[in-house]
Amino acid sequence: MQRISQVKISPEALEYLMKRKLEKQYLKTKEYILAGYTRNVDLKVREPKKDKIWYFRINNQFRAICELDGDILSVLAIDNHQ
Repeated sequence: MQRISQVKISPEALEYLMKRKLEKQYLKTKEYILAGYTRNVDLKVREPKKDKIWYFRINNQFRAICELDGDILSVLAIDNHQ
């Protein structure tokens, strides 16, 4: 997998994080991704793979749904995985 140089977040996803007080956990996972430790946050392609939608784990309950464009990962939404 290529190295990710930037992680962007949509305003809606940021608002969702702030309402649930997940900012610290999100920033920690973002640091892992930028450092290249994608296995630690379980960064994977969702099925069906042809849609090219990715997700990663923020904590045991929440996942970030994102799109990879070159070396920029754009977080589109946060999902309750439960």
